[in-house]
Amino acid sequence: MKKIGLIALSTLLLGACGSQKNIVDIPIIFDDQRIELTEEYMAQRYGLENDSTQIVPKMVVLHWTSIPSLEKSFQAFNRSTLPTWRPDLENVSGLNVSSHFLVDRDGTIYRLMPETTMARHTIGLNHCAIGIENVGGGEKLPLTKKQVKANIFLVEYLASKYDIEYVIGHQEYTQFEGHPLWLEVDDGYRTTKTDPGMDFMEKVRKATKKYNFKPVPKS
Repeated sequence: MKKIGLIALSTLLLGACGSQKNIVDIPIIFDDQRIELTEEYMAQRYGLENDSTQIVPKMVVLHWTSIPSLEKSFQAFNRSTLPTWRPDLENVSGLNVSSHFLVDRDGTIYRLMPETTMARHTIGLNHCAIGIENVGGGEKLPLTKKQVKANIFLVEYLASKYDIEYVIGHQEYTQFEGHPLWLEVDDGYRTTKTDPGMDFMEKVRKATKKYNFKPVPKS
């Protein structure tokens, strides 16, 4: 695909609840530096000193990138270390932000990294959360109906593979403070999020209610 440049694409046809959709693999860089930073993050932020980047997924977190294109969204996640424009996060860890999946505005799903490898996308919950990023978002570039459908497919796909207990929007993450899944050690490390919006979340939750996901804790 020209949008991704020279990145090699491999497509896997997957079925979920009678539907079929393509998931396209476009791996971000996961070199020795990223592995070391991920293990360091898990040890320092969560007290998980097991020299592993692996997670046991218990939740899916939906996001938007606030970036208008697939290519630029991919570039934001691709490098192993944070760019200089994220000093708010770099003071905590130099590990770059990332996500397991990236959904383009036309609904195409891209897998950026293995589903059971930790990605840095949600404070306090990265050790148990699979992240889904959506290209665009916000008032200027609202998420599309095709992205809603793609997210529904992904939630169903992931729920069929893992013991997923929660499906949340990024804006809901602080409601897990004090929950057994919350492991962030720094009470002062928080960011304010509004993505992907409650309207988006309500549509995904309504379509996946048969999975009986647990309700998000009350704040």
